[in-house]
Amino acid sequence: MLTLRTLCENRELELTVLVSGSAGALDTEVSWTHNTELPDPSPYIRRGELVMTNGLWHIAGHPAESFVHRVQGVGASGIVFGLRREMQATPADVITACRRAGMPLLELSVNVPFTALSQAAAHTLAEQRQSTLMASVRRGNALADAISSGTGAGGVLRVLRRDYDLRLAVVDRMGHLLGSAGADLTGDDLVVVARAVARRPPPLEVTLSNDPAVLFPVGAFGEADAALLCLRPAAALAEAEHGALEQAAHFLSMETARLHAVQATEMRFAGELVDMIFSGAGASQEFAARLKTFGIEAGDPLAVCALAIADEGAAVSPVPANAVMAFFVSEGVPAVVAPGGRDTVAIFPWRLTEEELAASMARLLGVLDGQFPERRVVLGHGGPAGDSTKLRVPLMEAREACQLLARGSSASRMARFAELPSHSALLGRLDGQVVQRFADALLTPLRDHDVQRGTQLELTLRTFLANEAQFAATADALYIHVNTLRKRLVRIGELTGRDPLKFEGRVDLFLALEADALMRS
Repeated sequence: MLTLRTLCENRELELTVLVSGSAGALDTEVSWTHNTELPDPSPYIRRGELVMTNGLWHIAGHPAESFVHRVQGVGASGIVFGLRREMQATPADVITACRRAGMPLLELSVNVPFTALSQAAAHTLAEQRQSTLMASVRRGNALADAISSGTGAGGVLRVLRRDYDLRLAVVDRMGHLLGSAGADLTGDDLVVVARAVARRPPPLEVTLSNDPAVLFPVGAFGEADAALLCLRPAAALAEAEHGALEQAAHFLSMETARLHAVQATEMRFAGELVDMIFSGAGASQEFAARLKTFGIEAGDPLAVCALAIADEGAAVSPVPANAVMAFFVSEGVPAVVAPGGRDTVAIFPWRLTEEELAASMARLLGVLDGQFPERRVVLGHGGPAGDSTKLRVPLMEAREACQLLARGSSASRMARFAELPSHSALLGRLDGQVVQRFADALLTPLRDHDVQRGTQLELTLRTFLANEAQFAATADALYIHVNTLRKRLVRIGELTGRDPLKFEGRVDLFLALEADALMRS
């Protein structure tokens, strides 16, 4: 809560309390600051505001008693008198009027402008609003009296510790420590627990670096999403302790269910926002209002990234959204995170440079690599866009870059769309069936001919293009005579309808080979 006392405790503001006012007045809430030089500012002051003045009304001859009375009448929280070079001390009649009215009066040094005071108040209020929002999201609906006695897993552990001398921790399936009471877990310990939670069914006991631990699965809808750990062998637990831990695990399952419901709602809203961008509704008031619920202003510069897991021999799949959101929370950046069929999209405000954006995306990729060490995570990013109305192109490019990287169009695992090879980027924008038909129409006749006649027309074409249409270099690479090479190239032209001896023919044949490789990756 912003109060006069919190402002006075900020030494940079150089505030001096001249009149503390009635009992507790310095600790009453300040809603905002209001700068005025009017002799009667009461029509413009809201209850709880802190009135700042340089006393120009006093110089003009208006009585201090009247000014203080009117300010007090509308419920102002106090008065700050700002000193000037021309007025090195607060007038005595202003001090007397405030003392009689029980109105707090602070004196602001001549070296400090009112803007510094307003900025300090804004900073404190912003921190309070952010803290309130985060607490509200985590709490959600109150589930029971037990939930209100603690905050999340840590509150549950504190309740248990009041009754039992146990070393406890809660770890989720991503290896994140959700709460701890008397238990010090290493990074390796967290990995062991995460792998145990992923097993079906999870083990009843795990061996950590220093201690054996009993594992109580925590989850909603029959799935284990986390584990309550007690750093003690199962055989050493008394029946009452075991029962209490099981009960706590059931309570934590209720908390998990609540979190799932909140996350599902957020993900659904996030998905709808992405759909609205593609539909061209990024400039609508509804879109701006929805974006604001995620802590993002539609008029801010925005960046976008798309992430996917591209395991060899497996279909491309989205990165778990909670892992992406955890990164942005750790960075203190609000974000819209929307999982899709083949990727997960994140939209977030970005006021820094593109180089700093690339560095942030590299950190995100590094964090995900640590969480999925045996998976190939790729990231395409776009932007920053000037505001939400310009998001559609960066969003499309980020998703296209992500899919191209997933198909192996580049050795890199992170890139902007413009950084990828141009022909790969263009092919990636086309319908997959159209691209495959184009490739088959040119390459199937060659492959059939090679199978039926035992020739090497496709290899000849690839070698010819790789050697930049140089006859001598191609013939040497294939160990054939130049005349033989010419005959093969003529035959390729007859079968495909594209003359490899002409530039436009080589372009079509090159694109057919690239398209075929893209579709097979």
